[in-house]
Amino acid sequence: MAKTLNINGRLLDLSTPAIMGILNVTPDSFYSGSRKRTEKEIDERIGRILSEGGAIIDVGGYSSRPDAADIPAEEELARLHPALELLQRHYSGVPVSVDTFRAHVARTCVEEYGVGIINDISGGEMDAEMMDTVAALRVPYILMHMRGTPQTMTKHTDYRDMIGEMMLYFSQKVRELHLRGVADVIIDPGFGFSKTVEQNYFLMNKLSEFALFGLPLLVGVSRKRMIYRLLGGTPEESLNGTTVLHTVALQQGADILRVHDVKAAAEAVKIVTELKKHRDVCGCISE
Repeated sequence: MAKTLNINGRLLDLSTPAIMGILNVTPDSFYSGSRKRTEKEIDERIGRILSEGGAIIDVGGYSSRPDAADIPAEEELARLHPALELLQRHYSGVPVSVDTFRAHVARTCVEEYGVGIINDISGGEMDAEMMDTVAALRVPYILMHMRGTPQTMTKHTDYRDMIGEMMLYFSQKVRELHLRGVADVIIDPGFGFSKTVEQNYFLMNKLSEFALFGLPLLVGVSRKRMIYRLLGGTPEESLNGTTVLHTVALQQGADILRVHDVKAAAEAVKIVTELKKHRDVCGCISE
């Protein structure tokens, strides 16, 4: 059965994996090249995401890197406002998600700016009102796996059975969401969140196991520490490693890639899709 998402009354078909382009409006995102603050920078970034094949724009006003400062909801909303207003004014037909763990921010973004998806790194753990809020707003919800908070997650990497614990986490959370009436849930294993470099690679190898839930699977590995810590260098030098991991993730069943570099990700989707199309076709000339 083909996976779809109902975003503001329009169905997004995921039979071909979709690209979610990252629009960071924070001053301290881990990848400096992704930070967009002025209206001109934001507009250029939106245009580039769409022209290069992005299907969803994910706007974030709160940096979730390990050493980022905690900021109040008012500041998060102030950062989000210019991008969301611009999207609402000039790109009203484009599916937009907001990366927030706060129910108040989620409600404001949906009700005032027409945002269609809530992307919560905490799975409702950092705001007890989030699940009920998403249910009332009737929007798709990206359910990510993380332990602790962005400020403490590096101290929570001790697993006895990481995949088993993640499966239990998702099964419980998905049930909670469905009981509340949330129809569209997207699973995000949370690469880089409360996981060591080694655990991230183990998780990538086990990614196909999350197909058990029958829900869209989102993968966010773009320019992350699991790449540049392994290869050396910086986030700025991690595009090639990112594309390799995107290819593996697509082969393991990823339905959405959350990325900084839309063109490279779209090319990976096109190639992997073509490979799958010809997987059982010989193409040989018979004698």
